[in-house]
Amino acid sequence: MDEKETLRVGAAIRRRRRSLGLTLAAVATRSGLSVPFLSQIENERARPSTRSLDRVAGALETTPARLRAAADSARAVDVVRAAGSRADAGSRVDAGSRVDAGTGAVAGRHGDCHGTEEAGGHEGSGTVDGVRRVVRGRHQLSALEFTGELDLGREFQHRNDEVMYVVRGAAEVEAEGRAYRLEEGDTLFLSGGVRHRWRATTPGTRLLVVGVAEHIDATVDPRR
Repeated sequence: MDEKETLRVGAAIRRRRRSLGLTLAAVATRSGLSVPFLSQIENERARPSTRSLDRVAGALETTPARLRAAADSARAVDVVRAAGSRADAGSRVDAGSRVDAGTGAVAGRHGDCHGTEEAGGHEGSGTVDGVRRVVRGRHQLSALEFTGELDLGREFQHRNDEVMYVVRGAAEVEAEGRAYRLEEGDTLFLSGGVRHRWRATTPGTRLLVVGVAEHIDATVDPRR
């Protein structure tokens, strides 16, 4: 099983557990796995083995295949073009779609922290040239401004949704095996769990990235 596929099932496991009205302790009892480990899986901080995923699926009265399918269906990429753009506006794709033959898959390791990791893995705003934190402190939103012809050279995967907006210049984004070229005024939405990497393609590019902060559980059901 692809390790990236197993990593993504956390949110699907959480949704399934809550739909059944089960606590983590109840799933732990049914599956024989520990509560801390199950919590790490749900928050996509741990990767379940094939055997562990089988046990979790059984505890949730479903199958590993259905959990993976539920995780895939929750991921999306949505491009909204600037007014008057030559490209179609609001072109939405399934983030699980495969790229055309010859394009190749996205490589790299996972990012696990929105904002701080995309800025280089540090809390401060001055640790990476061309990166400025525009929302300071611990809030529900994380926002970073990237300036210049940046290429962070790696892949990211964030827990929650985010939006990338090109204020000036242009950028190229690879998300789930598909490539997108963004120009001034274009917006790219990435749902939580979508693997992506990006680079600015012209000098003076200014890119704003806003997302739900990693410490926020955007899937919380207030009724639970």
